[in-house]
Amino acid sequence: MARIIGGLTTSHVPSIGGAIARGDQQTPYWKPLFDAFTPIHAWLEEMKPDVAIVIYNDHGLNFFLDKMPTFAVGAAASYDNADEGWGIPVLPSFEGDPDLSWHMIDSLVADEFDITMCQEVLVDHAFTLPIKLMYPNAGPTWPLRTIPVMINSVQHPLPSAARCWKLGQAIGRAIESYPKDLKVVVLGTGGLSHQLDGTRAGFINKDFDLLCMEKIVSDPVVLTQYSNRQIIELAGSQGVELMTWIAMRGALQGKVSTVTSTYHAPISNTGGAVMLLANEPVATLAAAE
Repeated sequence: MARIIGGLTTSHVPSIGGAIARGDQQTPYWKPLFDAFTPIHAWLEEMKPDVAIVIYNDHGLNFFLDKMPTFAVGAAASYDNADEGWGIPVLPSFEGDPDLSWHMIDSLVADEFDITMCQEVLVDHAFTLPIKLMYPNAGPTWPLRTIPVMINSVQHPLPSAARCWKLGQAIGRAIESYPKDLKVVVLGTGGLSHQLDGTRAGFINKDFDLLCMEKIVSDPVVLTQYSNRQIIELAGSQGVELMTWIAMRGALQGKVSTVTSTYHAPISNTGGAVMLLANEPVATLAAAE
């Protein structure tokens, strides 16, 4: 049976790609963010996940304001990166897992989620940079397969934090019911607090960010009680990317513990946060008892 072995959260601002391209990883501004991935690299080398479910928000490569699905899942054999105009290198294509994708889609629809099924998906920085941070020395091919899950955090009305939590739970059930023996890691990418425009451009709320990082482990349901308006007030207009974290956490069905957690702000006017959570599946816990 497939099992979720962990969850990863990270900010995904495009300037991370520029720092990688320039070789700025160990400069004082960037070093805390990149060093946060050192224990993650060790964990990935030990655990060797087969598939990454990447929960993120599309920034216009696939969907724009005229057509914006609330939730979309990729079901392609591969996913290409495209030039978004940020001046960062285009990364090699990412291998998909269509069988697992369709199993997830079938399961999500059965759980009454109206999913947009995407047999072609271009992946942007919110997808590519977290994978690059996880595997900085990967060659022309990546060491695991990937499935993109896109949540609308751009065009109102947005899904609620509570709905994204339930989406994550449904993803977790789908993965745990997949009959193949796979190790899966779930990513929630984005945030934390930031606002890119308006009178609050550059807004960061460290206290709220640290609260989110605490509760995402110990009491994630608390975060589902915030309305989108409250999240925007507390974390900025782009702080609603927190919903990708909430969906990731909902997918972790077992005993969750923190492997590593780092907060470094500002990173390109963002509350830069990185967390790795280990997930001991329910079946493993039951067997131990």
